[in-house]
Amino acid sequence: MHVAPRSGDAADAPGDESAASISHRHAMIAWSLIVAIVVVVWVADKAFAPMSRLDLVIKGPGVARETKLSEYFPGLKATPGDTDVYVLGQDGPGTGSVLVLGGTHPNEPGGYLAATVLIEAGSVSKGRVFVIPFACKSGFSHNDPGEASPQRFEIRARGGVRSFRYGSRAINPLDSWPDPDVYVHAQSGQRLSGEETRNLNRAFPGRPNGTLAERVAHGIAQLILRERVDLTIDLHEAMPEYPNINVIVAHQRALPLAADAQATMMLDGMQISLSPSPPRLHGLSHRELGDHTPTLAVLMETPNIAIGRLRGPTTTATVLEGRDPFYVWGARLGRLFVPFDDTGWPLDVRVGRHVTGVAALVESLSTLNPSRRVVLKVPRYREIVERGVGWFLNSPQ
Repeated sequence: MHVAPRSGDAADAPGDESAASISHRHAMIAWSLIVAIVVVVWVADKAFAPMSRLDLVIKGPGVARETKLSEYFPGLKATPGDTDVYVLGQDGPGTGSVLVLGGTHPNEPGGYLAATVLIEAGSVSKGRVFVIPFACKSGFSHNDPGEASPQRFEIRARGGVRSFRYGSRAINPLDSWPDPDVYVHAQSGQRLSGEETRNLNRAFPGRPNGTLAERVAHGIAQLILRERVDLTIDLHEAMPEYPNINVIVAHQRALPLAADAQATMMLDGMQISLSPSPPRLHGLSHRELGDHTPTLAVLMETPNIAIGRLRGPTTTATVLEGRDPFYVWGARLGRLFVPFDDTGWPLDVRVGRHVTGVAALVESLSTLNPSRRVVLKVPRYREIVERGVGWFLNSPQ
């Protein structure tokens, strides 16, 4: 005999139980996903937020003033392009001014570490030296995952360990988006791959209303003009299979000065070549700053296997020691433009070459133009190689 269910039993029907269970399960899944997303965002923030902050620079007693690039171009204020400018020395009668750029390419640590050594261990008794250690500030906020590059590397300083970012060659895409299909250099009309729109060393002399790279380049040009900078030195690194390496590249007006500095460096035991700035390759610091401002513009290159094509695994040791068996093999096959053996090209050697090169160029400026003298005292090549870069970095405590 069929018995109708009681009214109180309606909630116990199998269909209603299934719907309630599914609804409850969906709610639990949704809350679990929300919690997981919050955890992932928190962890990612801990990992990536520090990348947007510049590395620690501990000013030495030679620093007279610290400012921002936005002082010279206010359009950079509160943007990822506004970077620190350190001034050593004082202006005065019969004195000149020099600008040193490090970190134009943030995956070339020899350049920005040499600039850091100038700030922390250098002094100027006559004239002024402006130093921008992280010229492409945005490029330090990311790196190139496809290159398997380390995010940081450490150097043991006299009072503790100093940590430095290993960045990307170009500005962070988040700060300059989207890349065009073709990058057109504004002043010359030269056409390059679209990603070069984020390459600071293809953006000079810059534009006040251009891309972030162009605005940073414009800010640097404005500093040069306002401060009457006599000599601009841009510090870079190159892969050992690149022909222009261990070289001073000089604008045609800067060639006599660069040749004089080259001779000084070679007498100090450093093999270095001299190359004129190519007149038809535009956007580079030595070409455009030499063409569009009165400054004598030069660029220096040292070997960095961490950006080369022949290297094996890319580790912090690759960056610091500059050793790789594949490059030894490449040298034996005659495929490199620098000598290469098991000793490699350590960071200490590269920084020593750059710091000494800056000193030699500054000395040449004073020799060839006594009315615009700059007297700079810095550690020299043999000191840096023998003691290591860390000896000339200040304690982080």
